[in-house]
Amino acid sequence: MAKSNLAIRFLTAVVAGPMILALIYFGQPWYFAIFIALATMVGALELFAMTHADDKASQVICALLTVGVVGVLWQWGGNAKVLMALILLLPFASMLLVLFRLGEMRTAALRVAAGAFGPLYLGGGLASLALLRRDGGADGPSFVLFTFMLSWFSDTGAYFAGRFLGKHKLYEAVSPKKTIEGAVGGLGAAILGGAVAAHFFYLRSLPLVDGLVLAVVAGALGQAGDLGESLLKRSVGVKDSGGIVPGHGGILDRVDALLVTGTLTYLYVIWVRG
Repeated sequence: MAKSNLAIRFLTAVVAGPMILALIYFGQPWYFAIFIALATMVGALELFAMTHADDKASQVICALLTVGVVGVLWQWGGNAKVLMALILLLPFASMLLVLFRLGEMRTAALRVAAGAFGPLYLGGGLASLALLRRDGGADGPSFVLFTFMLSWFSDTGAYFAGRFLGKHKLYEAVSPKKTIEGAVGGLGAAILGGAVAAHFFYLRSLPLVDGLVLAVVAGALGQAGDLGESLLKRSVGVKDSGGIVPGHGGILDRVDALLVTGTLTYLYVIWVRG
């Protein structure tokens, strides 16, 4: 079963990888932004199916709010007033939605919190990839690839290190299969496959020291993002967020770490590289 799942994962990567790379490197920035918006919509429907179970209307409304965050950040991300309005109004909108569609009283607080947090968490995290592609200049596509490499190599390194060397549980209450050895292997793979490969091959303008620091910080926090999504799924009794990605589960299962690596890399580009 494990070998079969690994083969499906590999085939999915072989098919989807070149298509995503072509979109990143050869398409217009807004092409990639549309792709991100579509992925956000699917991921948001998965997220709110967990937090707003049995309320399809609220799931769709919250998903549209999440895609709306992507649109706002794309169009007005540099406008502090718009960003402040977004942050202040989302909790209010979420509370109003729950008041109009009350449902189970015992889950009302969860739904209010999820409706405020989810759009910023998922919409903001994925929007950072589109913004990185657009605002990173000539290196924008390579910085997007860098974030994918940090996430992909960390995930792959953690999988194999955990499978062959894993003995000590990392956080059993949240994710029983994850191990400390897997986490260390994932971080090492992120450093080698992300920072070192980027500096010497496809993103030579990235100073090696900067790349190493980003790999350590984003790689470690990316694994925390993975645990965070596991926490959410475990709390609602769900194994996978969805099944749209063969061998991988749902969109959320694939972007949990990417939300962190993309956000941190984008902040590095706008604050450090200027």
